[in-house]
Amino acid sequence: MNSYFPGRWISGVTLTLGPVIMCAGYLLRYLSTVTALTPQQQAWAEAQPFAAYGQLLAYTSAPALLTLAYAVFALGMMLLFPAFVALAQRIGGSLAFWGATLLVAGLFSRFYFAGADQTAFQLTESIGLDQATQAIMKEYVDISYGPWRIPVWASVGQYAGSLLLAVAAWRSGLFGTARALMLLLAGGTWMGVLKSASIPDVLVTGLLCVALVPLGVRVLRDRLPAPGGRSKIFSW
Repeated sequence: MNSYFPGRWISGVTLTLGPVIMCAGYLLRYLSTVTALTPQQQAWAEAQPFAAYGQLLAYTSAPALLTLAYAVFALGMMLLFPAFVALAQRIGGSLAFWGATLLVAGLFSRFYFAGADQTAFQLTESIGLDQATQAIMKEYVDISYGPWRIPVWASVGQYAGSLLLAVAAWRSGLFGTARALMLLLAGGTWMGVLKSASIPDVLVTGLLCVALVPLGVRVLRDRLPAPGGRSKIFSW
């Protein structure tokens, strides 16, 4: 396990902490928006065509809290990069490698979106909420898609990659049906600029913790059994 990137310790730590911090990021993004906005503001934000309106308003109401939420979310994305690589290496085979590659591409697109989020927030401080919102929403589609639409196409990798990696983990016997489904469900969370989080986002990322954290602990303890072939239909 220590002969290949990212090695035993980085693999174990990121498999253990990556999904937990990502889940905390989703939770903080949900709670920060709820906390920063009054019920009337929340109703107004929900009536808008994009979540960006509410996120920009929430930032102007509680900039430190929104910054914390988005920062923790970004840290979780960063830690999941070596975690997915480690998972694919443990599974082995082209299906797992393609799945992890596509998932990592999705993480890269999330970092592009994070940069756009931060730029938008800083604009509210420089030119005010109204002007910043007007300017951002006028160009929202081009900002979200990115140059040559590379970020938005890369974001598709999250959905396709989670499917391939879940199937590969199940076929190898490393994950049973339950944990493979948890990995698949976690790959269905939203992507994009200035998106709002919800309780379902928190829950499915919590399932990712259930799937990956025990594996990370076993990697750290150096007690990994070899994958034993295709799992049964009803298996853990």
